Amino acid sequence: MERIWDPLRRKEVAATPEERVRQWFITILRDSVGVPEHLMMSEVGFRFGTKPFRADILVYDRNGAPLAVVECKRPDVALSAAVLEQAMRYNSVLSVRFLVVTNGKMTYLYRLEGDAFVPCEQLPGFEEMLCQR
Repeated sequence: MERIWDPLRRKEVAATPEERVRQWFITILRDSVGVPEHLMMSEVGFRFGTKPFRADILVYDRNGAPLAVVECKRPDVALSAAVLEQAMRYNSVLSVRFLVVTNGKMTYLYRLEGDAFVPCEQLPGFEEMLCQR
């Protein structure tokens, strides 16, 4: 199987369709949003109650607190309400300010306002994300 470099895990990984989406979005976060690579992690494991989960990409603030979670799907997977609910469940543990769900074709962005996530037009730059905490 073809391999692709993951700069966050610092190793080559299988170039599955979902992995290609993950690597594409890591590039967006780094090059367009301005997130330093050392403040991102991919395939982050955590527990929700007794059940293990794995976030595709986590963005951290400069103090190491989670700031954004990105849920990546294969391009042929529809970004349904269930996908958004999955990312929101992750937030129960992670307490992030921003949620992103993407399949590489469509990307939906959400910002926490009060107790609810609301859609936003674009992900703000990293410095602006930090100011919105």
